[in-house]
Amino acid sequence: MSIVVISGPSGAGKSTIINKASEHIGSFYFSISTTTRLPRAGEMNGREYFFVTKEEFEADIKEGNFLEYAKVHDNYYGTSLKPVLNALNEGKLVIFDIDVQGHKLVQEKLSKITTSVFITPPSLSELENRLKNRSLDNEETIMRRLENAKKEIKSIKEYDYIIINDDIDRATDEFISVCNVAKLKLSDESIDKIIFSWEKS
Repeated sequence: MSIVVISGPSGAGKSTIINKASEHIGSFYFSISTTTRLPRAGEMNGREYFFVTKEEFEADIKEGNFLEYAKVHDNYYGTSLKPVLNALNEGKLVIFDIDVQGHKLVQEKLSKITTSVFITPPSLSELENRLKNRSLDNEETIMRRLENAKKEIKSIKEYDYIIINDDIDRATDEFISVCNVAKLKLSDESIDKIIFSWEKS
């Protein structure tokens, strides 16, 4: 039962790194977030995100259906609890791509089995270049993302590992190493089983 939390500004290359690492980290479940933001061109419900209305999201909050949730850029983002627990019970590594607010909430609930990594470009100017070059957002959205990145970077000390993505292959190798280390982290329940087995053998 292991969790890897990935955070970092939009444009840091998190999705690319996960995709490149996917064949090298064993069985894992990538947690798909639920959001109230509108789908971008090419995005599909249930693939990039579960897209819901604000009213639907807030109803799930009241019912306690989220492991974590946060409001970013005037939209809700959250992680549904049930598929995460199912994956953990199946022995899969669970990977979250969530913001710094979500990371804090996961640590509050599941810190014993959580390993966290912050992925970032080498500089703010490089992040701006990447956001502009990918041509997904208008100028106003890019500026808002850059302002948010300035706030997020201040939380970098709260993470177990930091990956500076200035070379995608090296950053991917570093992420694979983080995943392998995360698998060695044991829950209190697993440790108790080891102690019990050790004493009885």
